[in-house]
Amino acid sequence: MAVSIHTKVGLNGDCDNVKNSFERNRFIILYLVVSAIGLIVFGAFCVMTEGGFSHRSLVLLVCVALILAILFVVLFLHYNRVLSDMENISLIMDDVINTDKELVGEEYKEGTIGMLYTKLYQMVGILKESRDRELKEKIFLRDIISDISHQLKTPLASLNIFVDLLLDDKVTEYEKQKQILSEASNQLSRMEWMVLSMLKLARIEAGAIVFDKSRQHLLPLLQQAGDGVKYLLDDRNQMLKIDCGEEVAFNCDGEWLTEAIINLLKNASDYSDKEKNITIEVDDSNAYCRIYIKDEGMGIAEEELPNIFKRFYRINSEVNPNSVGIGLSLTKSIIEGMGGSIKVRSEVGKYTWFIITFVK
Repeated sequence: MAVSIHTKVGLNGDCDNVKNSFERNRFIILYLVVSAIGLIVFGAFCVMTEGGFSHRSLVLLVCVALILAILFVVLFLHYNRVLSDMENISLIMDDVINTDKELVGEEYKEGTIGMLYTKLYQMVGILKESRDRELKEKIFLRDIISDISHQLKTPLASLNIFVDLLLDDKVTEYEKQKQILSEASNQLSRMEWMVLSMLKLARIEAGAIVFDKSRQHLLPLLQQAGDGVKYLLDDRNQMLKIDCGEEVAFNCDGEWLTEAIINLLKNASDYSDKEKNITIEVDDSNAYCRIYIKDEGMGIAEEELPNIFKRFYRINSEVNPNSVGIGLSLTKSIIEGMGGSIKVRSEVGKYTWFIITFVK
């Protein structure tokens, strides 16, 4: 037997209206058949007990028919309400699948239908969160690839020029050849640093790196970070001072925190004149541990402060031509990935402070 389901189909082939009369028609037919059989059986019973079809039998038959009619109305209204709820759930699911419409507040109901609504809204929330996360990851990946491609153009172009000059024997003097090779080496180092840093940044922001946090004493980490920039400080005759108690400790990933502080110390050294002091101070309490990296350098203008943690943003390209402007962005991702925060204070021509805070 063929079954006809009435649906309204849009031009795109999707069902715009999932309501149909199949269940309702089936309920009506089934109820009428059962009621008719019941009335026939009841009428036959009356005839058998009274020896014929009397006026009393007719009255009883009419009363039973009225009861069945009232029962039909009650049952149909209840059944129709349940079907309407199911159709509403189907419409919600259709909207979730085919559109980006925001759902109205959850419809709280009791019973099995209420549980179904609750589970539906939970599922919709999970799907929406997953879709948003996927979209953010795609945008992030697109931006990362675009940034790397853009930043590699300049050093690659420079390397091509250097190689052409040497291959075509356009530079014959040994000192100039040595200078070209030295600059090519700088460009390669710059590219290597940028690619490695971008990969670290991408892995952190994508959640691919799980920080191995444990209770760490801070002073050895700060001393290790100082050793990592010693060559820079010695070359510029700058002095690093560390003011941190030996007992200061909190939960962090020691290796990643050291790398973040090294980036801040490099930045402080780059933007400070020779023979200037760079200071690391620690403020430790029961509530938090706060690390200050202070320099006496050129400072940062107030209008530039909101941008300094952006990828490839550089305040002054003349200070360190080999800088790619990603160190501060990587540092911020590391600190926030471990549950901390970082902010900056600065005054042009006087100082810059980077302030790292870990709440205990």
